[in-house]
Amino acid sequence: MRTDPTDNGGLFVGRRPGTAPVRYRALPEEGSAARRRADRALAAVVLAVMVAGNLLFWGPIPVASLWLASQVQYRSGSVFLGLVCGFAALVAALLGGLVVLKRLDALWVLIRRASGADQREGVLPTVFWVTSAIGAAAFTFWLLVINGPGSSSLPG
Repeated sequence: MRTDPTDNGGLFVGRRPGTAPVRYRALPEEGSAARRRADRALAAVVLAVMVAGNLLFWGPIPVASLWLASQVQYRSGSVFLGLVCGFAALVAALLGGLVVLKRLDALWVLIRRASGADQREGVLPTVFWVTSAIGAAAFTFWLLVINGPGSSSLPG
């Protein structure tokens, strides 16, 4: 008979399904120092891939979608079809990129935990805001310095 209050939620009655106390298995053995260093290096590589993937959202993916839309419009003669295909390609590429980045983030957490760090959360939100700041700064520089605030077709 189970009457220990720590076993049944403090009540001397049966426990509801799924509310048993959590019992963790034994901690795994830690890897060697060389293995932990290799895991830290691999985590840094995965983080760099995540940053590079995020930076693709700021230029190459939209440009590729515009190129695809222009090709569809040129070959079909329909501006509407070009717009629809370009927008669909942009949304598919961005959402596909997000799926890949989310999986890379989960992989990064696992690698960090294998390296001995008590990693409980991913780094994807931080990567997003840092790359957004970099993208916004690069766009502002391009808009104000390279392109200039005036019209290139009507100077002055």
